[in-house]
Amino acid sequence: MTGDALLFFRDRPELVPLYAAFDEALEARFGIQEPRVQKTQITYGNPRVFACVSLPRRKGEAGILVSLGLDHREMSSRVAVAVEPYPGRWTHHIPVTAPEAVDGELMGWVEEAYRFAQSKGKGR
Repeated sequence: MTGDALLFFRDRPELVPLYAAFDEALEARFGIQEPRVQKTQITYGNPRVFACVSLPRRKGEAGILVSLGLDHREMSSRVAVAVEPYPGRWTHHIPVTAPEAVDGELMGWVEEAYRFAQSKGKGR
């Protein structure tokens, strides 16, 4: 985890273990990833963005929000919001409130998002 990522969580240090679990799972699955820390989110790309981590929007909300782009709508109760900003591109927002929620199901979706982002760079 980078120092910039730690600064991102300076007002919500209790969320660092959740982010660390996600970041470590990404590294284990895809090798070293260099996240881009921005004001409102941390993005991961390949080089196109395939995953984002953001803070809860409302005070009192727990966890981090993982956002992924897929070519289909994932119909899971774990998905808080799914929108189709463009035909054939679904953005999913998935709350992660415990390190154990960074599990095979979530990482399977991340892998799908990774492949989908790669395909967008190949003229598809």
